[in-house]
Order: sequence, then C-alpha cells, then structure tokens
Amino acid sequence: MSEPGELVYDIPKILQALPHRYPMLLVDRVVSFDEESIHAVKAVSFNEDFFQGHFPGRPIMPGVLQIEALAQTAGILAIETLGLAGSGKLVYFMAIENAKFRNPVTPGHLLDLKVSFVQKRARVCKFAGEASIDGKVTCEVAFTAMIADA
Repeated sequence: MSEPGELVYDIPKILQALPHRYPMLLVDRVVSFDEESIHAVKAVSFNEDFFQGHFPGRPIMPGVLQIEALAQTAGILAIETLGLAGSGKLVYFMAIENAKFRNPVTPGHLLDLKVSFVQKRARVCKFAGEASIDGKVTCEVAFTAMIADA
C-alpha cells in the first residue's frame, strides 16, 4: 500500500476521508498503512482549544482525545482497506476497552498514532491502538467500530 517514509495522506486527503473538521479533526497526516495497520501523526500545538482548560499552567492533552485520534486513524484504515471511499458509509465508534494512559502529552510534541485490526468484518471491526511520543507510549486502547450509512 505505502512505502516507508512516503507521505500517504496529507490534510486535503484526510478531509476527503473523514467527516471531522476543526476542532475535532485530530489526525494531521498518515505516514504509512497496509491491509492490517496504519501509522498516522498528530502535531500537538499549544493553540488547541482544550489546552485553555486542561490544565491552565500545566497543559496536557486529554486522554479521551488521544483515543479519539486513534479512532479517527482507524477510520482511515477501514475506509482504505474495506473500500468505503465514496460509498456513503461512515465508521462509527462503538466501544472502548482496556484504555490505559501511560504518559502525558504536552504541546510541542508529535503524537504517533498506530492502529491495527484485531478483527475485520464487513459491518463491525475491532482495533488495537497505541499513541506514543518518541517511542514512549502515552495511551493504549482496544476499541470497536461499526460501518453504517452516513
């Protein structure tokens, strides 16, 4: 699908694939993907709205937004590998399991988002996701999504 180091998805292509828009679009580019996994990144900027209140004086990206970034990354993987582009289908988040937060994510970091299929079916998929900064895990989670009409 993609060669190592090749920019696979930039912002215009991500906007075509996902229905999310600012301030909820949490994937900035896709680095690589194949039939079973994807690697994307989120540039964490101090200008993000959530840093105004989480937490003043000690800005930390909320864990739930790390999970959302992983879910959006999984959405791109499903759209690409299940041939959903232009089909009128969306990938809907259904369940979160075993979420663990290991290290804080602060402004100025590049958050690596890695997601792989655990189970791939036509209507329901299960994923394993891991967010990290410089190889240090910040969040890991298992989650389920369904494929349904938009």
